[in-house]
Amino acid sequence: MKALVIYDSTYGNTKEIALCISAGLGSISQAVPVSEFKKEFLKEVTHLIVGSPILGWRPSEKTNRWLDSLESEELNGIKVVSFDTRVKIFFHGDAANKILRRLIDKGGEKLSDPKVFFVKDKEGPLFEGEKERAEEWGKEILNH
Repeated sequence: MKALVIYDSTYGNTKEIALCISAGLGSISQAVPVSEFKKEFLKEVTHLIVGSPILGWRPSEKTNRWLDSLESEELNGIKVVSFDTRVKIFFHGDAANKILRRLIDKGGEKLSDPKVFFVKDKEGPLFEGEKERAEEWGKEILNH
């Protein structure tokens, strides 16, 4: 098993969550900013985790461009799941579900429902316990 965590981060919160997920996955995992992704990173990947902050009610523009760059069946045989970081308010958008649908459209196999992590304000910081929750989620992904 080899896991890849791809993320975009505006204020550093999504990066922190991605690194914690990767830590939970252990040595089989690598966290990579979406802007540094190379197609060869998908070689031998069995699990792909993609995360973005919610910007304008959807994933970041960099994340959307990256998703657009994937070929239609490029993720065949790869288990996929997504996450987002968001402010804890009533109306907030939903980047994680949008990312997951696009990953499935590119051939990925849904691993589980997306995960949401909360920031206290637009720029953060993360709510207490979110990093620990992210690391635990990484460990759970190992069991799928």
